[in-house]
Amino acid sequence: MRKWCPNYDKEDALDTVLEVPIPEEMFTNMGSNAAHRWQNMCALMRAQISGDKSMHLQSKSNNEFMALLKLVGSPLIPFQVQMDQGLRRPIKDCSIEASTAKYIVQQYVAATGGPAALNAMNSMYAVGQVKMQASEMHPGDDSVHAKGKSEVGGFVLWQKNPDLWYLELVVAGFKVSAGSDGKLAWNQSSSQPSHAIRGPPRPLRRLFQGLDPRCTANLFSDAVCIGEQKINNEDCFTLKLETPSNILKAQSASHTEITHHTIWGYFSQRTGVLVKFVDTKLVRMKHIKGHGVFWETSTESIIEDYRYIEGINVAHSGKTVTTLHRYGGSLNHKRKIEEFWRIEEVDFNINGLSMDCFLPPADLKREQEGGDQ
Repeated sequence: MRKWCPNYDKEDALDTVLEVPIPEEMFTNMGSNAAHRWQNMCALMRAQISGDKSMHLQSKSNNEFMALLKLVGSPLIPFQVQMDQGLRRPIKDCSIEASTAKYIVQQYVAATGGPAALNAMNSMYAVGQVKMQASEMHPGDDSVHAKGKSEVGGFVLWQKNPDLWYLELVVAGFKVSAGSDGKLAWNQSSSQPSHAIRGPPRPLRRLFQGLDPRCTANLFSDAVCIGEQKINNEDCFTLKLETPSNILKAQSASHTEITHHTIWGYFSQRTGVLVKFVDTKLVRMKHIKGHGVFWETSTESIIEDYRYIEGINVAHSGKTVTTLHRYGGSLNHKRKIEEFWRIEEVDFNINGLSMDCFLPPADLKREQEGGDQ
């Protein structure tokens, strides 16, 4: 990962530190020579869109590419995770499915470092790189396969408990930012304005890809065990969470209705860690003529390469596959996006990580303050 670039304007000047480290392959593809690459890097750091009009991720336009980056790179889960609750929950006085899930979560806590280590976490920092590949929008119900050119990029993630987090993702010269200050969740891109996300702040999905065991344990403490399944030749317990209707309603809008959002976690019976994280979301787009169009998003993450960092067992690589299915009326199309990710650096309990690190963009902050008056 390239973390800095030479200052070509002044030979005796210090190197420029990149806000988002990028893979060497991405930097090499940014121009034919060092000067051209540096110009493109400067434009990227200023969040200006790339001049390359090629078919990024098999998309038809730059706006579509940005929408795909937001969808795959910075999605939220539907639940708020309560961190003031203990990692050990009472198993009695609940159904056999719920008590089994609580026991499985206790084994997961032990496998990822134990209650003392996880409760000592108050913040986190991670740097990773990604490689994305996608299919065209494919008509019909047949299976689709990602193919064509893959795009590489990198990301930086800062977190201070689940409601305070900030992500920057750079892929193929495009940049997506997303964050939460504990009151407002938002995202923005290098080509589109800032956008506030409906409902209360929620955690970033990427945190549950093996990066934050404490959040994961608290999330699945209210799940039920629905059986067993083999994942990559690993026998796993399957835990399931259904989003209540009142939460779905709070996250819906006047022209969109979230019909369901379900989460599954697959925990290894041998090691106790999370090896697969899945969520499926169905959204109905309301039309004036009464005909609704449905968007179903199914995202599956395989989580691998667990290593201990400061006593906490963290996953360092994996693969996420997102399938989009649009249907209703005369529409019936599918497409698939694959993301391979690898964590290059991770650390916990970051000194100096204040609330200023999680402030929303200025335009959203002004809107929020205006609404409070």
